[in-house]
Amino acid sequence: MDNTYMQELFEKLDNTEIWYGMKHKCVNYDAGIKFLVDIFTEHKERQAWLFFIGNGGSSAIASHMTADYMKNGGMNTYSLYDNAVTTCMGNDYGYEAIFSRPMEFLVKRGDLVVAISSSGNSPNIIAAIETAKEKGASVVTFTGFSADNQTRQLGDINVYVPCEKYGIVESIHNMILQQVVDMIMERDGVKL
Repeated sequence: MDNTYMQELFEKLDNTEIWYGMKHKCVNYDAGIKFLVDIFTEHKERQAWLFFIGNGGSSAIASHMTADYMKNGGMNTYSLYDNAVTTCMGNDYGYEAIFSRPMEFLVKRGDLVVAISSSGNSPNIIAAIETAKEKGASVVTFTGFSADNQTRQLGDINVYVPCEKYGIVESIHNMILQQVVDMIMERDGVKL
């Protein structure tokens, strides 16, 4: 069996960077995961709302994490993926506004928006981040491809996978988000 793909995935995971803004890089993966657990825990304790957004494969991750962070993490999450809402926003305001327009109504100061974008250059993700920041929410970005992608430049906390392969970038994004919520669940238990 050829394990080249898995070797590349592990190498890219090992080189994944977790930043506070663009100035302070976590010293290693474990420190970065602890930092992310602390960020999500802070929002959980304040009962802030979490919004996960992404396109394509990243939308599947966002939708999955919306459910896991609610059910397993005990956090307030809201899905922006209702078909009627998404198609309404796209039809009435354009695809670039499918997240930002409903966020104008829903996001409040102190909430957390998790923006997942492999390329980091999706116009609807960038518009949503700008809206979130205008509303006083914090933004965690999960990106890959070019280190200077637009989404990464706008995040308060940035997870960056130095890779230009969608499958590897998306797998690492999913794995990190899953690890964070699993650690919170193991610490706090599931509250059904």
